[in-house]
Amino acid sequence: MAVTEQPRKGKAEASHTFRAMLVELPIYGALVVAYFFLVLHFLGDWLGHLHANHTTLYSLISIGLIIGQAVALEWVTTLLLRIFRGRSE
Repeated sequence: MAVTEQPRKGKAEASHTFRAMLVELPIYGALVVAYFFLVLHFLGDWLGHLHANHTTLYSLISIGLIIGQAVALEWVTTLLLRIFRGRSE
């Protein structure tokens, strides 16, 4: 009996994970688009100046923005899922 229970548990867990991904994907996508336009609006001119005059500094700041985006958006997505579902995925 224990052998037949394992596949069902695995399928249920995979189904739950897939549904969680379907919820997270639009939230994360909307946050990425919002982040892009906020950075473009507030830092666009400054980043353009850095790109033209200080390429190395521009590269470092761009990498920092990418890493910051990943960390911040993962944190916000997890927070929103906790609020919506009452737990973390």
